[in-house]
Amino acid sequence: MEWVYLILAVILETIGTTFMKMSDGFTKPLLVIGTLLSYCICFTFFAISLKKIPISVAYAIWGATGIVIVSAMGIFVFKESVSILKIVSLLFIVVGVIGVNLSGVSH
Repeated sequence: MEWVYLILAVILETIGTTFMKMSDGFTKPLLVIGTLLSYCICFTFFAISLKKIPISVAYAIWGATGIVIVSAMGIFVFKESVSILKIVSLLFIVVGVIGVNLSGVSH
């Protein structure tokens, strides 16, 4: 069940970050509320997931997955620029998470 909480934390973190972008510098109250609510619930689920998942593994997965999803949202939804360097850099992040997971930490 702790993995479900981690996945929910990632989803809510990406929703919160998307709302933050859409809030136009926290000038749109409903999106500000959505941002804060998403992050509060996200951190609650993340904290619950840490009861069983080692923090190094959980944070690596949470951070990297969030970065990749938000970067994809930036490119496809918000029409941000994309380059080979950006894609390769994101791949390095994913490889780093795989390395943390394969480092002998027991699940």
